[in-house]
Amino acid sequence: MRILLTNDDGIHAPGLRTLEAIARQLSDDVWTVAPETDQSGLSHSLTLSSPLRVRREGERRFAVTGTPTDCVIMAAKHLMPEEPDLVLSGVNAGQNVCDDVSYSGTVAGAIEGMMLGYRSIALSQTFRADGARDLQWATAERHGAEIVRKLMAVSAPEGTLFNVNFPAVEPDAVKGTKVTRQGKLDYALGIEERQDGRGLPYFWLKFGRQSGPEMEGSDLAALRDGFVSVTPLHLDLTHHALREEMRSVFSAG
Repeated sequence: MRILLTNDDGIHAPGLRTLEAIARQLSDDVWTVAPETDQSGLSHSLTLSSPLRVRREGERRFAVTGTPTDCVIMAAKHLMPEEPDLVLSGVNAGQNVCDDVSYSGTVAGAIEGMMLGYRSIALSQTFRADGARDLQWATAERHGAEIVRKLMAVSAPEGTLFNVNFPAVEPDAVKGTKVTRQGKLDYALGIEERQDGRGLPYFWLKFGRQSGPEMEGSDLAALRDGFVSVTPLHLDLTHHALREEMRSVFSAG
């Protein structure tokens, strides 16, 4: 099995090393093509206004001056001699759940793999509740390979990808795996204003503490309870029930 790895935290991220360890439990044919720098929050964006440059990091390991989406395209269309059987994106530093999935470069790497026709999985490791920046990468490494094996055996319809999130607990404390739905987070982005050395304002986007409503079967609930969350995703954003109602509105008179 030929596996392509990417991420949004960059080629030197510890989560990418964790993903490489997971992939080596599954195959000897592992390719890593990841962004040169941190691309977090860039979602499914492409680099169209500047050239892409590729730097070889080692055997079957490359850094690209672009987004996760760019990396998957570069790998599949140029760097790899044959197409991958599987695309893994991650392991992200921090959970990718609920509404935040739409911002995620990690999920976008899996989206692009899916659009190219490959089985694609995004993986993320949740931060601890106390906000500490050290993550339990060993949890993802311990449980990741087996989850990927099981997802490879799933008969998924075309246009499906999988979003895997590991809870903020030690490997032996994981209670199991739950198949989940996207939950809901309260909106927590804000603007922080500062001044530079000349007294001119500049701004940072700032995350607040996020919480959300209790939703049975959600990704957020599974992580809170110490389970690995596995969510099947697809790109059809159509609100099908409302579409039927709108037909009657626009067909009247």
